[in-house]
Amino acid sequence: MLQNKKNIKFLLINPTSPLWRVNPNQRPINSSVFRFSMLPSLYVAASMPYYVKTQILDEDIEPIDFDTNADLIGISFMTYNAPRAYEIADQFREMGKMVIFGGYHPTFMQQEAIQHADSICIGESENNIPIMIKDFMAGKLKPFYKSELVDLKDLPVLNRNLLKNNAYVTINALQATRGCYHHCEFCSVAPFNRYKLRTRPIDQVLDELKGLGRSVIFMDDNIALDREYAFELFTRMIPLKKRWYSQCEIGIAEDDELLQLARRSGCRGLFIGFESLSQQSLSNWKKYCNKEKDYLELVKKIHSMGIGIFAAFVFGNDTDEADVFPKTLDFLLKANIEVLQSTRLTPFPGTPLFDKMTKDGRIFDKDWSHYDFFHVVHKPINMNPETLHSGTAWLQQQFYSYKNITRRLRRASRYLSPNILMKVVLPINMGYRFKLSKYEAFKLGNSFHPDIN
Repeated sequence: MLQNKKNIKFLLINPTSPLWRVNPNQRPINSSVFRFSMLPSLYVAASMPYYVKTQILDEDIEPIDFDTNADLIGISFMTYNAPRAYEIADQFREMGKMVIFGGYHPTFMQQEAIQHADSICIGESENNIPIMIKDFMAGKLKPFYKSELVDLKDLPVLNRNLLKNNAYVTINALQATRGCYHHCEFCSVAPFNRYKLRTRPIDQVLDELKGLGRSVIFMDDNIALDREYAFELFTRMIPLKKRWYSQCEIGIAEDDELLQLARRSGCRGLFIGFESLSQQSLSNWKKYCNKEKDYLELVKKIHSMGIGIFAAFVFGNDTDEADVFPKTLDFLLKANIEVLQSTRLTPFPGTPLFDKMTKDGRIFDKDWSHYDFFHVVHKPINMNPETLHSGTAWLQQQFYSYKNITRRLRRASRYLSPNILMKVVLPINMGYRFKLSKYEAFKLGNSFHPDIN
């Protein structure tokens, strides 16, 4: 028992793939990537009792010191990092350290994960962590801890000094809302948040914004899902003169008043899940919020406000055939989408899609390290796995060619400021090009021939 110890040391590890552990600091000039998971790690640290000193270690940035004098090890991870997380945990436990898990994968795969840990934080950490630490100190740590959803008005104050500032695109990230009530079958965000949207008191959001730099990222799952809340937030942000980025539905472009308000409040970029050009695919996934949308026209409206678009597309739905790749590329180039996240459909644990495909026997690969969007793990209906794999790589190769990067920057200069182009759009494009080259996407793309497939 540690009841008499005045202070304890907690090491919170964010594992990463082998590609990024080898030379984590060797990034190309003018490239930038960032983790979406660092904000939750900061909330874990902020939820600790006063006598706990937390160190956050990101394997993208620095190697793990297994000789650490930390009293307790925490590991937060998603599905594709599960094998690495288990490897780390097993090594620490062999050395006599106690290990707790948190994050999406251990939340949804509790019985698997507990084989490698002493305890699991199920769902959000803020309510669980103080109880887990108290039990750890008393020598009574239980295998599982699950609490009700966190009330966002009670969020603790973050200490961003725990992160290495120069290692990330920005540490100026925050949340105004959490969760989503949509039921898109491939998404794990909504089930993790129990299909609920929660909003944070706007006064608290504004207070936090005032302490951050000019450019900030809202790590919300859908910042405008509650229109009334978004309207007030954007209105009250205008005097702060921030430049902000977040995730949002394409439907914001159908609301002229809200879109203009977003621009006035400082919005300069939105991550938008288009997912597919096919109405049938959207229906199959229950992505109803995107149905019957004129993507080209809506993108044009967003661009007219001086807002760039980071688009997400998913390939491998049951209606997708090989022509989905050239058709999607044609749209991306016509719309002048600034940044693209194109992924192979991945049935993550915890999603309805995973349950359905498991029942139908369509998942042929459960090596969790392959659940990174760069592998095919299920059997498509209208194309073979090789075509899905190479076709997605071909699209990435074409979109992130130097020719097309240059072309879209030139066209975007008509509606985006030079500062946004050179400090945001270009670095992210180069970062994606670097990452895709590490995954050999450009080489793989050569094996796909759109006129033949």
